[in-house]
Amino acid sequence: MTPESRAPLFAPIRSLPGVTPERERQLERLGLARASDLLFFFPRDYRPRPRFTRIADLEFDVEQMTYGRLAEFRTSNFSRGAVANAVFEDDAGDRLRAVWFNMPSWMFRQFQLDRRALITAKPGKDKRGRLQISHPALVWLDDDDDLPFDGVENVATPALEAPPEDDTLFPVYPLTEGLKQYQIHRLMKEILETLPDLVDDVFPDEYREAHNLLPIAEALRKIHLPKDEAEAELARRRFIYQEFLLLQLALAIRRQQHEVNLQAPAIRPAEDILLRLRRLVPYELTGAQTRVIREITADMTRPVPMNRLLQGDVGSGKTIVAAAAILQAVAEGYQAVIMAPTEILARQHLRFLTRLFESMPIEIVPFLGGQKPKTRQEILEKIESGAASIVVGTQAIIYANVRFRKLGLVVIDEQHKFGVRQRAQLKTGTGADPHYLVMTATPIPRSMTMTVFGDLDISILDQLPPGRQPIRTYVVTQEKKERWWAFFRRKIEEGRQGYVVVPRVDETDEGLKDVESVFGELSAGPLAGLRLGIVHGRMTPEEKDRIMADFRSREIEVLIATSVIEVGVDVPNATLISIENANMFGLAQLHQLRGRIGRGKYPGFCGVLLGDETEEAPLGQGTLPAIASGRPRNAPEARLKIFADSSDGFFLAEKDFEMRGPGDLFGTEQHGLCRFHIADILRDRKILEEARADAALMIRSDPGLAADNHRLLRDQVLRRYGLALNLGDVG
Repeated sequence: MTPESRAPLFAPIRSLPGVTPERERQLERLGLARASDLLFFFPRDYRPRPRFTRIADLEFDVEQMTYGRLAEFRTSNFSRGAVANAVFEDDAGDRLRAVWFNMPSWMFRQFQLDRRALITAKPGKDKRGRLQISHPALVWLDDDDDLPFDGVENVATPALEAPPEDDTLFPVYPLTEGLKQYQIHRLMKEILETLPDLVDDVFPDEYREAHNLLPIAEALRKIHLPKDEAEAELARRRFIYQEFLLLQLALAIRRQQHEVNLQAPAIRPAEDILLRLRRLVPYELTGAQTRVIREITADMTRPVPMNRLLQGDVGSGKTIVAAAAILQAVAEGYQAVIMAPTEILARQHLRFLTRLFESMPIEIVPFLGGQKPKTRQEILEKIESGAASIVVGTQAIIYANVRFRKLGLVVIDEQHKFGVRQRAQLKTGTGADPHYLVMTATPIPRSMTMTVFGDLDISILDQLPPGRQPIRTYVVTQEKKERWWAFFRRKIEEGRQGYVVVPRVDETDEGLKDVESVFGELSAGPLAGLRLGIVHGRMTPEEKDRIMADFRSREIEVLIATSVIEVGVDVPNATLISIENANMFGLAQLHQLRGRIGRGKYPGFCGVLLGDETEEAPLGQGTLPAIASGRPRNAPEARLKIFADSSDGFFLAEKDFEMRGPGDLFGTEQHGLCRFHIADILRDRKILEEARADAALMIRSDPGLAADNHRLLRDQVLRRYGLALNLGDVG
């Protein structure tokens, strides 16, 4: 197909019939600028098409659609609220009464005499036996809508084929203010006649047949105008599979390029790393730690950059595994970097590594925001000269363009806090690439590991070190709060310490607790006389360091904090955590917060407090299923009970994923990998796994997608993921 013949696909949307300047602005708010954008603007749902009936022929207790002009309208105010009465009249002079109870006043503005509307409802009778409808669904028609009245079916669905078959579904599209469903339908009818045939199909005929995929033109027509649910699902499958396959091809290409094009130092341990490590730590490593250290050691001995994700539940001992990798690099004369998302966590790593390697001639330097220029310059000189063997810091290391003498290893803690392209922005000083070990304490569902982290090898720490204390978790409802705070105070008076976590730094209109108000309530109420402190993300690094030092030294007994303490904070004497407005946190984040306690010799106690409001943590951004379903929003108390009943981070991550979708659960917005138009990595997991296997086979047989029958696929992969995954050229 020539570019000239495909030109209508790229015509501005304003060139379509009926698209006024105002309609163009409405469509642009939905991201629709060209005709092809509209073609791939898929329905978010479907519903059975209501039967259109003239007012005179309406049946009782059957949902139908009719048409009329507003002939009368009045409102009445009663003690229980406003009541609105309307009368609609059709072209034959037949009338239909409608009534609404407790209507908000802003809706009255829409009721203008002689205005036309499509009306959907189940008719009933009023007290006098007259035909009447209650709370009908109205679609107000604009004055410039030129509807054909020669066939009543066309009135009901003015933009679609008429007459519709009885089982045809009604597509429901996302809308914006001022835009109506029938207006989208009319535009769709305009483009569906010809444009689908101009779209190139990336799949050859034999591939489609083998994988049960509709041709692109047929799929486009059926996804917008399916006859039934089965047809809609078949059309959706085509586009879901294609979205997943593009991503999996991109990830497979990235892995293949990584293996073929990149070089790293082959860092062989001078002696058994495990033996050296056991001399440095006063406890036995778990079997899982030993296994993962061996996997990492083997990776680092290869001349290809290690690219490994280390998953471990809270308290599973990831830091000591990272220390083994750092020791392997430093022992062979290479430098190592460990980056954390917050200064609190970076300083925690700094203290740990300093204690661990204090008997060895290893210089460790911090690289954090807010350091004085003179201090920063001295540190930069040590890094560039190679005098500094280990650098501990935040993302400031990336943005300061630090020059290393011989960088061999980069460890990134809490990987989901960093974007994909940030993994490879450090200059090694040797011309080779460093080895990368990325860690997360947030257990990741398999669907996410196949997408956001699909280019990484994965190791899992699935054992906890001996000596970890059990943590008892309680859902604290309003009537139990007094008992909870009495228990909390008693434990503090016994010598323990505790956290109180709140969702906000400042007071909001949402009824959520903030650090200052909670400090005031507790210091004047149930925790009066105890030593309380505050820490949050808006404090300066010096303020946060001082507060955390006071907490570690027990100068502060109760620390009131935001989720800034979510990762890395390790105070063994802290055995209590109380989480305010806990229903505003996801299960995975609650599990992270709970992991701050039970790290010493005393058992831990976690209380998750329900707020007065009924709101929950926001759902993720996964697309809605096509056929009138969706993820239910669990009642807050029931969701928190799931958390209280389980200490398994992997189980909670899966439940969180089921309830909330990907959303920001793992920072996917930073990756740009899960912004699908129609696919949903939870709902469509089977198709995802199918596409992953197919992509692996395709790249194995055609590593650069250079074959003629893969050219269109290659072009789409590069357009969609070339920049996000730094694929460069393929083929």
